[in-house]
Amino acid sequence: MTMVETIAKRDTLNLRIKPEVRSLIDRAAKVRGKNRTDFILDAALNAAEDVLLDQALFVVSEMAYVDFVARLDKPPAHSARLQKTLQTSAPWDQR
Repeated sequence: MTMVETIAKRDTLNLRIKPEVRSLIDRAAKVRGKNRTDFILDAALNAAEDVLLDQALFVVSEMAYVDFVARLDKPPAHSARLQKTLQTSAPWDQR
């Protein structure tokens, strides 16, 4: 099997779905300029990646871990830009 044949091969995934859910998905897909299948696949792929990325495990030495925790516990350095941002109202709160 060539690389092109490997890439082109697809499996089928069947779903039972309520008509109102299908309609909602179709409307959202149209807004994104996609067909239903591509919209659902993109959404499922993004959700799967998020779940797996949340499971990432970092193995570090004890020294690196102690340094990391110390940096988290250390108060942040003064930043005029950060202070201004924290004191600025959110655009949706400004009326």
